[in-house]
Formats: sequence, C-alpha cells, structure tokens
Amino acid sequence: MTSPSDPRALGAFLKARRAQLDPRECGLPETDSARRVAGLRREEAARLAAISVDYYTRLEQGRVRASAPVLATLARALRLDEDQQRYLYELAGRTDERPRHRRPVQRVRPAMRRLLAQLPHAPALVLGKRLDILAWNAAATALYTDFAAVPAARRNYLRLMFLDPAIRAMHREWAHDARDAVAALRMEAAADTDDPGLATLVGELTIQDADFRTWWAEHRVNSATYGTKEYHHPLVGDLTLDCDTWAASDGSGQRLMVLTAEPGSPSHDALRILTSWTAEPVKPDTARDTAV
Repeated sequence: MTSPSDPRALGAFLKARRAQLDPRECGLPETDSARRVAGLRREEAARLAAISVDYYTRLEQGRVRASAPVLATLARALRLDEDQQRYLYELAGRTDERPRHRRPVQRVRPAMRRLLAQLPHAPALVLGKRLDILAWNAAATALYTDFAAVPAARRNYLRLMFLDPAIRAMHREWAHDARDAVAALRMEAAADTDDPGLATLVGELTIQDADFRTWWAEHRVNSATYGTKEYHHPLVGDLTLDCDTWAASDGSGQRLMVLTAEPGSPSHDALRILTSWTAEPVKPDTARDTAV
C-alpha cells in the first residue's frame, strides 16, 4: 500500500486522468495516426502543461517529485475539478496554496471606451492581461475581423494571430510580428506566473503551432511600445501602419493599441476608404468585461 506522498501514486493518478480526457475537447488537432491508448498521449499532456515530455514521463513513472507550480499547471492542463485538485496535492504531499478568491474582472473604463469611439479612422484595441482583447472600435473591426462574433473566452490577440487563418494571412511580416507578440506575452508572464488563463493559452498554442513552441522556449522578451506593421487587406491591398501602445494610468495593466498611417500616403487613403465602408459603427462596449 502506498503512502499519500508516494510519487508512484501520483504517477498512477496522472496516467489515469489523461486517459479520461477527449483530445478534441482539449483543443488538440486531429491526427492521421490511430491512437493506441485512450485519451491524451504523454507528449500531449506535457505540452498542455508547458513542461518537457521527459519530465512528465518521469512524473508518471514516480521517478521525481512535482513542485507546487508544476502541480498547478498539471491541474489546469488535465482539467481537474476541486476534489481532484485536492487529491493531486495530497498525493504529492504538498500544501495546496492556490488562491481561493475569484480573480478580478478586467473592466474597461468608460473614458477609454469613449476614446475608442472618437477614433473613427484609426483602428484601436484595448488589450488586457495575456493580450486579451477587451474592447475595440469600428475601424479595428474593418481592419481585422468582427470581434463581437468571436467568443469572449477566445478573444485574444495572440490566439487570433496564430490560429485565425484570415488574420494570420493579412500580416505581410507575420513571423516578425508574431514573434514580437510572443516576446510581449513572455514579458507579461513574469508578473503573474500562476495565472491559469496564461497556462491555458500557452498550452493551447504550444500544441497547435510549432513556431509558437520554438519562440516561447527562447524566453525572448519585448516591452516595445511602438513600431510599424505591414498588412495586406483583401479589400484595399497593402497597408503600412504605425502601431503605438499606451499603458493605462490606473494600474490595471491594460493598454491602448492604435494604428495610424502617414497623412497623404497610399496607406492613409486606403485606411480611410476601408473604415468608410463600415456600415454601422461598432460600439466599443460590445466587448463584455471578462474575468482574468
């Protein structure tokens, strides 16, 4: 009989739990190869937890003891409920120090929403934690997509850049822009390493995109607040836009991202044509406040 802190018991529980999970419900892509075992493969569970396959394998084999941060990310990756999480920590012989209070809601101030509405020809977004898209204006809808049609839980700048084919295709220098966005997320991650939403986002993108896996592993960081973006829009063609980002002064961690073009330039004219085609202004408060 094993003791509650026996690594072999923890390994058996991890193996049993991943066998219960449906790969599709975890956001894993379909594969041509037949699955020899039910549920997730070891490498899939490891990627969802953002740990190495070797380390995860040793956990299942009872050869190493898991740290508290690793237990937290395993709990999220394997979608454990409260009882299962408590059991996980007991098997590992560790105290569950996860905060029990509900995380605060990301709310956009009314003044920020008014500012968005008063930028009719400049695409603008309010970005929150993890680069979540909290609010936008009509010009941003015209340039990118109808954000209101994207489920709130998936309304994330980085997720759309990697997984939305239309948004990915419009970036003429996608690799440069996407790598900078990964570096910005990596910079932000240092401030809240126990954010469950961050673990979910990183796990999903790690599974679904090889470039993200490579760039996330580089630990490159970037806090740049301005730059230039090159787009190819299906309606108006090529656009060269200056991208400036301002941090909110209220300590919320939110940022206002605004795209503009040099007056008199072809990009300026194309952007005005594009925004003029927006049939009805999109109210920035279409984006509901969401929990972080």
